[in-house]
Amino acid sequence: MWVPVHWLGAGPALQLYISEAGEAKSASHSTFPPVRPQPDGQPTLTVAMSLRSPAAQAARKTLTRPSISRVSHYGRRLASMATVAPPVTQNSVGQKGPTAMVFMNMGGPSTTDEVGDFLSRLFSDADLIPLGRLQSYLGPLISRRRTPKIQRQYAEIGGGSPIRKWSEYQCAEMCKILDRICPETAPHKPYVAFRYAKPLTEEMYVRLLEDGFGQGRGGRAVAFTQYPQYSCSTTGSSLNELWKWRNRLEGKRATGEANPVGTITWSVIDRWPTHPGLVEAFARNIEAKLAEYPEERRKDVVLLFSAHSLPMSVVNRGDPYPAEVAATVHAVMHRLGFSNAYRLCWQSQVGPSAWLGAQTSDTVKEYVNRGHTDLILVPIAFTSDHIETLYELDKEVLHEYAQGHPGVKRAESLNGNPVFIQALADIAKDHLQKGEVCSRQMGLRCQGCKSERCLEQKKFFMGEQEIMPTAR
Repeated sequence: MWVPVHWLGAGPALQLYISEAGEAKSASHSTFPPVRPQPDGQPTLTVAMSLRSPAAQAARKTLTRPSISRVSHYGRRLASMATVAPPVTQNSVGQKGPTAMVFMNMGGPSTTDEVGDFLSRLFSDADLIPLGRLQSYLGPLISRRRTPKIQRQYAEIGGGSPIRKWSEYQCAEMCKILDRICPETAPHKPYVAFRYAKPLTEEMYVRLLEDGFGQGRGGRAVAFTQYPQYSCSTTGSSLNELWKWRNRLEGKRATGEANPVGTITWSVIDRWPTHPGLVEAFARNIEAKLAEYPEERRKDVVLLFSAHSLPMSVVNRGDPYPAEVAATVHAVMHRLGFSNAYRLCWQSQVGPSAWLGAQTSDTVKEYVNRGHTDLILVPIAFTSDHIETLYELDKEVLHEYAQGHPGVKRAESLNGNPVFIQALADIAKDHLQKGEVCSRQMGLRCQGCKSERCLEQKKFFMGEQEIMPTAR
C-alpha cells in the first residue's frame, strides 16, 4: 500500500507516494483528491493518509514541519535540515495567499543619528541625483557637508522623520481591508522597503525569506510604490534596488541559477496618479482647508500644488514624472469643479545644476509680493508627512517666504486618511484580481535611457511581456 503525500502552498504542488517499506515515488496532481489547506498559516507539509498503518503514522511524523533555511544579511544560506522545503502555506480562506504587500518609498531617518547614513545613500544614488563619473566621490562628500544642517532640521520637526510610522500604519491598515475585500489572496502581510533609510530593501527581503517566502517555498509579493507618479529616479530606483537584492538573495549570485525553482513571484504596482480614491483624498483635504477662509474670500484662494522637483537632465531624458504629476493636479481640480485658480510648482532642489521649476518657495514669495496672500499649498506627490512637508513647507515656505502671513496655509498630508487607505486597498485588490505583472506603461523606456540596469530590471519584473525599445 502507498501513502499519498501532498505539499501545499503558493508554489507548484509536489505529490509523493510512500510505501510501508519506506520507498517513495512521485505522482501527478490528478492521481488523488486534493488535500485541504491547513488554517494555521505556517509553512507545513500536509500528509493525506490513505491507510492507518504504523508506517503511515511514522511517515506523518517524519514529514511534518521540516526546518526552514535562513538567509543572512549577506545572502548566505546558513543551514537546512530538510532536503525539500515546503512552499508557503495558504490559509483556510485564500486560495492564492499568503501575499506579501511591500510598500516602497525613499524613507527618512527616524533619529538625527541616522541622518548621515541616509544622506550618504541618497547622494550616492545616480538614479535620483546624477553626478556623473565622480558620483562615488562626490556623493559621500556632499552628504558629509550637509549632515549637520539636515540634522538641525530634523531636530526641529521632532528629532526624526515620521515617514516610517505612517508607511507601516498605512500598509498594515490596507492589509486588514484587503483580507476582507480580497479573501482569495489572503492573508496579506505588510512590509516596508525604504531606499535610503531603515528598513532598507535588503532588510525587507531577508525578513520575507525568514517569514517563509521564497527559498524553494514560492509565495507571491507585490511591490507597491508609494510614489503615485512614476519617475525613474524614485520608483525606478527602488525597483532597481529590489531587483539587485533579489539576485543576491534568491537569484544567480545566491544559488548559481538565473531562475531557481521556488523563488518569490513578484508583481509591481508602479503608478496610480489619477486613481479616484487618491483624487478624492486630496480633494477633501483641500476642501477642509478652504473652509477655514471666510466665505467671501474662498473663491479667490489660489491653490499651489507642490511636488518634489527633478534635475533637468532627468526630465530631458524623457522621465514621465512631470506629466503624471500634472495629471494628478488636473484630476483633483476636475473633482473640485475648477473652483479656484491654481498652479503646479516644484520643491526640494539640491545643488547648482538646473532643476525643474518654478520653485515652490519662489512662487509663494512672488505671489505674496503681488498681493495674493490667500494661498493653499498642496503636497501633491507625497503620501505622508516628512521633512519636505514639515520643515521645507511649514517652516521655510510658510514662515520665511510667506512672511508668516495667516492667509498662506498648507493642506493636510494624506497620512492616516481613511479615504486614502481605502484607495490603497482598492488599487491593490484590482491589481491582485487582474493578475497583472505591472502596468503597460512600465515597459516603455525613457527616450534617452541608456541604462542597462534599468533594462534588465524591467525584463525581470515584466517577465515574458514585451519590453518596448528605447527611442534613439
